[in-house]
Amino acid sequence: MNALTLPLADGWTIARRNTLKIRRSPDLLGAAIMFPIVFVLMFAYVFGSVIEVPGMSYKEFLLPGIFVQAVIISAQTTGYTLTLDLQKGIFDRFRSLPMAPSAVLIGQTVSDLLMNLASLSVMATMGLLVGWRVHTSPLEAVAGFGLLLLFAYAFSWVTATVALALRTPESFNNTATMVSFPLMFISNAFIDSSKLPTPLRVVADWNPVSTITQAARELFGNTSTAMKTSDAWPIQHAVPASLLWIAVMLIVFVPLATRLYKKSASA
Repeated sequence: MNALTLPLADGWTIARRNTLKIRRSPDLLGAAIMFPIVFVLMFAYVFGSVIEVPGMSYKEFLLPGIFVQAVIISAQTTGYTLTLDLQKGIFDRFRSLPMAPSAVLIGQTVSDLLMNLASLSVMATMGLLVGWRVHTSPLEAVAGFGLLLLFAYAFSWVTATVALALRTPESFNNTATMVSFPLMFISNAFIDSSKLPTPLRVVADWNPVSTITQAARELFGNTSTAMKTSDAWPIQHAVPASLLWIAVMLIVFVPLATRLYKKSASA
């Protein structure tokens, strides 16, 4: 095999290993299946009973934001699993095998992508049951889910980099929680960001979570002309801005995570 196909082949082997591990781990499987159901029901009926969105149902406004929240939380599985493998010495075993150094990270991120696909499928089904609807063409709807999965994959490389830098599950969980909560809640995922105070509104407008959420709303047709939209460039050009964010994350964090993995494996 050449330098390109070897990492992909080895990565797929690792992905199969991680997928089997998820199937045999009720906690990880429950996180992928049960959390989305809880998110949809809790936010739709708790927030939905007190928040009004001009010109549309709050449930339709909410679901794209819940989708983004779910893939951010699921992507953190990458980092957590890597820190566990690091503590158990799994990296040392992989290092003794004739495999490409990047295969472990490729396999981990691909297996988490498959888990995200399952999670989004469950959430979309639950969303349809509680009243969420897609008002665009099937092709645009598929593009919406594709964009969410691309973002999930790119963000999993971010969490992998953070995990390999911190090296312990406790440190990673604390840092991931501290970063992910502001990302999710200082955004347009759950509320109309135009109602935030000016400093927070500026942060929300340039938050990648807001950009991905707005792009998903546009692709699913969950928008309303009666609702004010920010004039910020990422919100006005949500789909290309989302693709730009995804490209930046992959360009920056794939080589950085690979370098940190090599350093961890040789430590």
